[in-house]
Amino acid sequence: MHFDTETRKRWMSALAHSAPADLSARMQALKLAPGYEPLRAPESGLVQIQARMGATGERFFAGDATLTRAVIRLENGTLGYSWILGRDKRHAERCAIVDALLQQQTHFQTLMETLIAPLEAERAARIAARRTEVNASRVDFFTLVRGDNA
Repeated sequence: MHFDTETRKRWMSALAHSAPADLSARMQALKLAPGYEPLRAPESGLVQIQARMGATGERFFAGDATLTRAVIRLENGTLGYSWILGRDKRHAERCAIVDALLQQQTHFQTLMETLIAPLEAERAARIAARRTEVNASRVDFFTLVRGDNA
């Protein structure tokens, strides 16, 4: 089955941003334990993070981040990939398993509704909570223009 790039980016993002314990619990609840073999065992390394000032300036290297990647093959030959920030190798492997399952017609709709949508909702809630926390401590600075400086 072939998926458009945006759909796959959506589920890969949801998996990569999921909490490891949450993804594990959801996979157990859905009884997702397919047979697979690791093609590339989970391995960790560093990636350089690039940034732009104001999102439009020249690129510069902001620093390094730890990344873990994994590649698996299901028994039916479907390949699953994952890249996650951090060093949780088991989480990277779980993400690759779900990626492979989502590529199959028999699992796609069910997993999008029962796994990916809830993971996206949880991430949105975490972002909203963090935004609220940050906004509560926001300080707005302003400058008064004095009449004699005109």
